[in-house]
Amino acid sequence: MARMSDQPARWTQATVYPDMWTDPDDDPRDNGASPEGELATLNDFLSGYRMTLRMKCEGLDPEQLARRSVPPSTMSLLGLVRHLAEVERDWRNWISDGDPLPKLYGRRDADFDDAVADRAVVDGAYADLEREQAATDAALAEHPDLGTRLGKDRTSVRELMVHRVEEYARHCGHADLLRECIDGRVGQ
Repeated sequence: MARMSDQPARWTQATVYPDMWTDPDDDPRDNGASPEGELATLNDFLSGYRMTLRMKCEGLDPEQLARRSVPPSTMSLLGLVRHLAEVERDWRNWISDGDPLPKLYGRRDADFDDAVADRAVVDGAYADLEREQAATDAALAEHPDLGTRLGKDRTSVRELMVHRVEEYARHCGHADLLRECIDGRVGQ
């Protein structure tokens, strides 16, 4: 006897490769030749992962974006957007000699805990992420030498840039699984 499942059927919009998010010719992350130089390469990877996160969230309503993964985890796509906004802000604390910027969402883990299915929360999260990304990008643009050490801990720009790429890449992996659980869409 066949049973109905709560799990969505796997699907993709790609027609060339069945496990890709989109066809290679339609992928906005493919901008041609790879950049020259270490800083340009790091920024290119960061940009690609930022775009991937947005792609994984596209077309979902607030309830879907706020849907939690598996108990007891509080992870959701919306939580990831909020978390990355919070992390972008914190990275500026790494390179500052001054007092740390306050947390965006208040208490620890509020980025995930308070990621609720509300259009205003969703819109606010995207606005926060864009603003914090731009502010961190601008702060780091003042230090194009990757060997420059900044902040109280003397973190190198290179270390921070690699950490930024790693953080987004890791969370894009989470986003892949979260999206597939929400509506079955698979892809790179």
